[in-house]
Amino acid sequence: MNPDPMHPHSRIGLFGGTFDPVHQAHVALAHAALAALRLDEVRWIPAGQPWQREPGVTAAAHREAMVRLAIAHEPRFVLDRIELARSGPSYTLDTVRALTVVQPHTQWVLIIGQDQYAGLHTWRDWQQLLGLVTLAVANRPGVQRAVAPEVQAFAHRVVPLPMLDISATDIRRRVSEGQDISQLVPPTVARYIESHGLYRTAGRSQTRS
Repeated sequence: MNPDPMHPHSRIGLFGGTFDPVHQAHVALAHAALAALRLDEVRWIPAGQPWQREPGVTAAAHREAMVRLAIAHEPRFVLDRIELARSGPSYTLDTVRALTVVQPHTQWVLIIGQDQYAGLHTWRDWQQLLGLVTLAVANRPGVQRAVAPEVQAFAHRVVPLPMLDISATDIRRRVSEGQDISQLVPPTVARYIESHGLYRTAGRSQTRS
């Protein structure tokens, strides 16, 4: 997205993930972040080659298409292909640096889940990353994990999440077993999964997302 010369100091949330598939909890979090953090926009950033993900991730074209369908109803939701277009592993620091070059006056707000927050100390050059963004942590039901003291030393905002305990892992399992997922993903995403025959093979990665 090109910088807006009329609003050079935009406040934009960065919401990255594998989105395999995107689901209702993702959408609910993005809406909650818009309100709680007073964002002008939420930038959805599907990972191209996630560096902390096991093999078996669905093709990027499918994940991108599903995100586009899920966010079509909200003009303040924008899909950014920056990590899909990049070769090699997707590192958040590289993404933020590249975005800052294009939009140097934007205030970036990095939106992550409680589980990601607990593992933040394992991210590449995470201290440098937190120097470039405002950190916002979303609490997910049932996730209570210890956070490294050095990470806790950095200030962060909390985004209160609706009580939607949904995971992509469970959705993929349900599809592979022929179960209904209509309440777990947006209707357009459910139709896309069905029409393209996604997740019908069992034995996929069990990583939550």
